[in-house]
Formats: sequence, C-alpha cells, structure tokens
Amino acid sequence: MKAGLVLVVILIVLALIFGGMYVGRRNQMAIKREAVNAAWSQVDVVLQRRADLIPNLVATVKGFAVHEEQVFSEIAQARSALIGARTPADKIAANGALDSALSRLLVITENYPQLKSNENFLRLQDELAGTENRIAVERKRYNDTLQDYNTYISLFPNSFIAGLAGFTRNDAYFKADEGSRTAPKVDFDFNKSQAPATPTPAPARP
Repeated sequence: MKAGLVLVVILIVLALIFGGMYVGRRNQMAIKREAVNAAWSQVDVVLQRRADLIPNLVATVKGFAVHEEQVFSEIAQARSALIGARTPADKIAANGALDSALSRLLVITENYPQLKSNENFLRLQDELAGTENRIAVERKRYNDTLQDYNTYISLFPNSFIAGLAGFTRNDAYFKADEGSRTAPKVDFDFNKSQAPATPTPAPARP
C-alpha cells in the first residue's frame, strides 16, 4: 500500500515537472513565433514603401526614355506580383523579381544624363536609396529572428514539445537571388559615365 502511494506521488511530481516544462517552453515558442511575425511586418512595411515609390520613378524615367517599354512592363508585372503576394515566401520571391527589374531600370538611366537635372528624379533617387538600406536592415533582422525560432524548436526536448504543441519549422528566409546578392545600386552620378576618356599617348618615334 505504501509503495503504491509512493509511486503515485512520484508520478504526480513527474507530471508537474513535465507540465511546467511543457507550458514554459510552449510559451517561449509562442513568443519567438510572434517575434518572427513582428520582424516580417517591418520587412513588409519597407517593401510596400519601395513599391509605392516605383510608379513615380518609372513615370519620371518614361519622360526621358520613352522607348524602354520592356523594362517598364517587367517592373509593372513584378510590382503587381509583390503587392498581390499573401505569404512571406511569395513576397520574397516577388521581391527578387522586382530587384532584377529595378536593377535594369537603373542601368538604362545611365544612357539619359539629362535626368540628372530633373528635381523629381533626384528626390526619388534619395528616397529609393534610403528605402533600399532600410530593406537590408529589416531583412537581416527578420532572418536572424527566424533562425532563432527555428533553432529553439529544433533542440531537444524542445523539438518534442514543439511537435505536441503544433509548432513547425519556418524556412521562409529572405534570400537574395544569384543575380542580386546586394540591393540594387542607386548611383546616378553621370559625371563619371560622361567623363571624357583619357587620351592615349602617341607612340614615340624611333
């Protein structure tokens, strides 16, 4: 009888210990998952900010580069895909396409040095450059937060508790494509591209 009572007490203590560990670690997982959601929200804000800047930028460039319809069409399609995306994975993929299209737009502007004197274009240049920097900051913060969550739920006994509580790994990391490992370079210094080439010295006569 006494042995049975001791066994019951032991089982109760173990249940309390496991229950406390389960609740504590489950709460921690919930906190980390919410941190991931909050970090993604900040990424979403800056992506939307850039999407809002692009129509004005394209409209300004169109005033000087009316024959670049293919690039303008690619940007419009990529921007529409970004705005219409619903999940982080879809938005990350759409953002990669927009990065590529925007990079091509910035390249063709080098063929139109008269843009340099356009005040609206210069203002948009500064706003876009600031937004690109902000995207890089928020992207890194999101990836770090996501990695922390994934690592936490992968460790034992957390992995066991995560399975019971329904917490799953999230692999929607913000990765740059091979062709866009860095943010598009916003550089409209046409003085460099228009600078006269240094004349080649004439060969000395024998």
